[in-house]
Amino acid sequence: MTSRPTETSPEAPAQDVEGTARTRRPLLASAPTPRLRLLTATQFAFNIGFYAVLPYLATHLGSGLGMAGWLVGLVLGLRTFSQQGLFVIGGALTDRYGPRSVVLAGCGLRIAGFGWLAFAGSTATVIAAVLLIGFAAALFSPAVESEAAREAVRHERATGEPRAHVLALFSAAGQAGAFLGPLLGSLLLLLGGGFRAACLAGAVVFVGVLAAHARLTPRADRVRNRNRVPEADRVRDRKRERAPDDATRTAQPGRSSWQAVFANRAFLLLCLAYSSYLVAYNQLYLSLPVEVQRATGSQAVLGWLFALSSLLVVAAQVPLTRWSARRIAPRTALVTGLAVVAAGFAAVPLTPGGPGGLLPGAALVVLLTLGQMLLVPAARGLVPDLVEDRQLGLATGALSSVSGLAVLGGSAATGALLEAPAPVRWAVLAAVPLTGAVLAFTLPAGRGGKEAGPRAVAG
Repeated sequence: MTSRPTETSPEAPAQDVEGTARTRRPLLASAPTPRLRLLTATQFAFNIGFYAVLPYLATHLGSGLGMAGWLVGLVLGLRTFSQQGLFVIGGALTDRYGPRSVVLAGCGLRIAGFGWLAFAGSTATVIAAVLLIGFAAALFSPAVESEAAREAVRHERATGEPRAHVLALFSAAGQAGAFLGPLLGSLLLLLGGGFRAACLAGAVVFVGVLAAHARLTPRADRVRNRNRVPEADRVRDRKRERAPDDATRTAQPGRSSWQAVFANRAFLLLCLAYSSYLVAYNQLYLSLPVEVQRATGSQAVLGWLFALSSLLVVAAQVPLTRWSARRIAPRTALVTGLAVVAAGFAAVPLTPGGPGGLLPGAALVVLLTLGQMLLVPAARGLVPDLVEDRQLGLATGALSSVSGLAVLGGSAATGALLEAPAPVRWAVLAAVPLTGAVLAFTLPAGRGGKEAGPRAVAG
């Protein structure tokens, strides 16, 4: 779910049904509903359970199970692809069966996947467990995210409080979970529990989420009744869809949405540029653990570097996105962000070891995170400028799926670099986002002045 950090502002006054008088509601009346509290707590728990395990997976596969570097990279790429590449399936199933069934199925698969991974000892069983873990997220993440957005709109209509305030809380909960999860994993490692204990702890977290949703989430028929849109709203939305928009692309008769999206050269270039970022970002789980192990002889401090990344996002995403949206075009933000990510990899062999040998790894985390905060909202903000409005959902899913496929192949290739000399390895890794920046430079500039935030996908 990336997250959508948004600008906060004073509480908005509520308006009565007739719209003739304004009253100031008490604070509790504008607080999120119980349903929103459940979804926000779910996002928090998702990331705690996920990040208690993932940062330590590469070292477990390499040192614990003796896998070659290219195979470790392939396994991590399979996990990303089974999540990112299949995200659109979770969204379609949510529309068909409602969020309750999809979240419960996803949690059940995640519990099974973590339990399986805790005891998996062969390549085949590890790959199967990792695929199960990734596909579980492809189910529950879109279900929870779409339901949170829907509830935020209903809360806005009922109280007058902007939906952005609610979604900002949802995003902050996800980042807090991403901060605490690696610390939980590090604590279990320091206490001698090992990777197996981290997997089982993650499974326990998802047992709690499953129980909460089984008890508190309404069934699909109740969700459909609750979300039924009034006729006046449907008429208004149809008028908006027919209104001219200079960003809307003219439809070409006889072409399906799939053909139109995947024959769109500019959109495919955006996919490739964004893919270079995801291949680079995946190195937090592949190359960074190896660097930390080399520098300190242990992976126990890895959780602190992930916590540093999460804290940077929590502290800097909103002001950085606000500045970027007002001062530079989306294409410029995308190119700059990819260049900053490339600088993070180039900095590793150039940064002195320093205290505990962690400065090179910390430099990578800081620069990669800063680049991420610039480029992710810019990339997603460019999609509506490149495709027709009626293809926006397909294009958004395709952006994740194409990127997931690139990570699948790119992770195996970059995993093989773990055996190469350090200067060669980091130079090649820096070249990946730098190539993406060159591709992004050929895209349309995009429309500035829009504030958007990256989705923080729950793991």
